Amino acid sequence: MLQALYNPVRSKVSAALVIVLLGVTSVSQIANARPAPESFADLAEKLLPSVVNISTSQIVADRQGPDFQFPPGSPFEDLFRDFMDRNGQGGQGGQTPQQRRATALGSGFIISADGYIVTNNHVIDGADEISVRLHDGETLDAELIGRDPKTDVALLKVTPKDDLPFVKWGDSDKSRIGDWAMAIGNPFGLGGTVTAGIISARNRDINQGPYDDFIQTDASINRGNSGGPLFNLDGDVIGINSAIYSPSGGSVGIGFAIPSAIAQGVVDQLKEYGRTRRGWLGVHIQTVTEDIADSVGLDSASGAMVAGVSDESPAKKAGIKQGDVILKFDGKDVESMRRLPRIVAETKIGKDVDVVIWRDGKKQTVQVELGELEEEVIAASATPSDSQEAPAIAEANINELGIKVANVDDTLRKRYNLADGTEGVIVTDVSGDSYAAEKGVRPGDIIIEASHSSVSNVEDVTKAVKAAVDDDKRTILMLIETSAGPRYFGLTLSVAE
Repeated sequence: MLQALYNPVRSKVSAALVIVLLGVTSVSQIANARPAPESFADLAEKLLPSVVNISTSQIVADRQGPDFQFPPGSPFEDLFRDFMDRNGQGGQGGQTPQQRRATALGSGFIISADGYIVTNNHVIDGADEISVRLHDGETLDAELIGRDPKTDVALLKVTPKDDLPFVKWGDSDKSRIGDWAMAIGNPFGLGGTVTAGIISARNRDINQGPYDDFIQTDASINRGNSGGPLFNLDGDVIGINSAIYSPSGGSVGIGFAIPSAIAQGVVDQLKEYGRTRRGWLGVHIQTVTEDIADSVGLDSASGAMVAGVSDESPAKKAGIKQGDVILKFDGKDVESMRRLPRIVAETKIGKDVDVVIWRDGKKQTVQVELGELEEEVIAASATPSDSQEAPAIAEANINELGIKVANVDDTLRKRYNLADGTEGVIVTDVSGDSYAAEKGVRPGDIIIEASHSSVSNVEDVTKAVKAAVDDDKRTILMLIETSAGPRYFGLTLSVAE
């Protein structure tokens, strides 16, 4: 269970905020490894003054009285309401909304002498008052400069009387698994707490956002550490402590920090613009599996497959199509689907970028003028033309795939809650022991393409499958509209001997 690392105080909303938020590098020669320090005392003494405690507060609704009510029409309803009214608690079931101020604690660190402070977005999210307590005990009101929910980073500003001690960013990309790391924060309100451990892993995806690339550490991190820094032995910030994995709510040695390679750029943009400005390509992508790689002729399962292209997007204007596999973007290899969003986001807006794609069994290069990401764009899915004649076959069992398909009609629209006007080929049954079921194909999914060709009726699908079998293909590539959007599936063909 992932746990949020800020520390709610006297707040019933804390349970709802327990989200937590607080790669593997190649092994280098042992001769280059840094020896373990005899003590962290000198480093801690130097860095402690730059780490702050952050307190937030907000007005929340609370309920007074019993946590139950009688159902409407109950013979006890009127009697109970009268009783509560006489005792001044009123409302249905005595649950009168009351306002009160809830507070929470977190951590942060100073990055400039004039008072800029970095913390987590989830530490200050929803707060109407933010205060910062310095290492010497002085408390200052803080202004929110900007925040980025996607990376869970926020930037604050205080106005100090004198210059403040501050820390500098380090290069998290140079950190190696097994390197020492030190965390400082405010766990459970115990400010100025120092813990140490090693970097356990890198490039962790914990499903908290589109740019997940966390550093994992076994340095003890608990609630209240959110927003605090993770240092290397040079005293540079290589991460922002954001989340822990814990079945108990306490540290079990699995903590996650936002790497400085991501956080520093976000902070710079928040400081300059008050918001983030990210590159936008305008594609819906998915992982290239071994089956998909085989079906499109790739030697390995790498890159990001384009499952959809947004209208009026940079990708659309550049000629990128559904079914393309993006292998390289702006000179950077796209090793996996997760890598592409970060590369695009960090690329300068308006830049002309070379994109290497895999299409029709060979590499091609297209040039894209990158746009600015302003909001989430859902790629439009292909829809068959309304001008198609009525097909001769209404449904068919495709034994090679273990599925049953049918042409969409009014009955199927109603059964699967499809939008009015939906046409095409729908999956109505999937054999439980089929490769299609294993890959996640479900009844109600709409088949859009088969072997890179659009399909509008059952005959189109059966012909595409037969052609693949006749060509001795091991898999067939299909674009299918699922409940989560369009996805490509490399479906293994099962042919009777």
